[in-house]
Amino acid sequence: MIPSLLLLVVIGAAAGVLATSLMRVNVDLPSAMGIGVLGALFGGLVLRLIVTAGGWMITFVLALGGAMALIWLWQHLRR
Repeated sequence: MIPSLLLLVVIGAAAGVLATSLMRVNVDLPSAMGIGVLGALFGGLVLRLIVTAGGWMITFVLALGGAMALIWLWQHLRR
């Protein structure tokens, strides 16, 4: 359980950096990584219950989607 959670955090951090870059959000690296980790928890855990496909590539795609959804929500709440 803990090694997979640690891997999810690492994947989430990478997804957050990529998501902030793709969405052209100007944040510092720790913030981008934090957004990604939260997105990974949302995208990787919640959506994993819905989509029961396995594999780390699916986890990365879901983490990326979760991070992008969180960025979108964050941008709209800041307005």
